[in-house]
Amino acid sequence: MTALRLLVVLAAGLACGCSALIPFPTVPKSPASGVTDPRQRVAICFNTLKTPPEQVQQAAQAECLGDTVAERIGTDYGLDFCPLAVPGRANFACTPKK
Repeated sequence: MTALRLLVVLAAGLACGCSALIPFPTVPKSPASGVTDPRQRVAICFNTLKTPPEQVQQAAQAECLGDTVAERIGTDYGLDFCPLAVPGRANFACTPKK
């Protein structure tokens, strides 16, 4: 019975581990001090080794409101806003379409 429980726990851990690598929205980086930028900012946590740039872009575009385009303005790496499994934070500005 103990072996069965261990197998169930391992299977659940693997299932959760896979979803932990999916890009997700987080707190965006603020503009630099003294810089006025009225555009909406969004940020996406992502796994730097497994997530293709297109998937990060799509996640950011889904967060932008209205008729705007998510333009990548930078990436930072740290554990302040993103967990260890997805340490990259891609920052975007939502720019109105021309």
